[in-house]
Amino acid sequence: MALLGSAAVAMWWDIAAALRTEFEDWHSHEHFPERMRIPGFRRGSRWADTAGGEGFFVLYELHAYETLASAAYLARLNDPTPWSQRLMPQHRNMVRSQCRILESVGGGIGQYMRTLRLSPAPGRADDLRRRLATVLAVIPDRPGLTGAHLLRTETPDLAPTTEQRIRGGDAVADWIILLSGYDHDAVAAVDLPLDDAARPPLDAVYRLCHSLAAIEGVAP
Repeated sequence: MALLGSAAVAMWWDIAAALRTEFEDWHSHEHFPERMRIPGFRRGSRWADTAGGEGFFVLYELHAYETLASAAYLARLNDPTPWSQRLMPQHRNMVRSQCRILESVGGGIGQYMRTLRLSPAPGRADDLRRRLATVLAVIPDRPGLTGAHLLRTETPDLAPTTEQRIRGGDAVADWIILLSGYDHDAVAAVDLPLDDAARPPLDAVYRLCHSLAAIEGVAP
């Protein structure tokens, strides 16, 4: 999948198994439509841990980086619904990264998404980006794969929102690599040139649960 726009919000969290049914109901029928009504939000997708654990990955694709500090988005973040207020404290090990999209190639939405969270070694950011750009550019042409993307966290300088306070504060990633495809083993097997990373990345594969685009029956 080629990401829509030039910015994104990438998130990871765990939800206890006992709450999963209600969580997916809320996230699909209230939270996603709410977000997709915000000007600048292009598409949202939710992905579940393929290993059967409690982890989810959620990605919002945004038209522009400025959407992250827009009045419409901040209004929603500071006025969560009662259902959101009940469920957001249950988001454990929350990581929420507001990102610029540095590289994005491919097309369509694959069934699987591999996420790698990493940081460049000191002084190696430019070299790492160049090497990754070369490798990512050809990944979507390989059997089983559909997209490859590089995101970099750039958190807007804003006061903590009501939603963040409800969750007790969020951790952030630094650089994020996303690999999508229709074959789990092909997605999991991609070898990347990460010698310039500060340490081994946090690496996991997720399965698509639900995706909603702004044009899919949601009023602006």
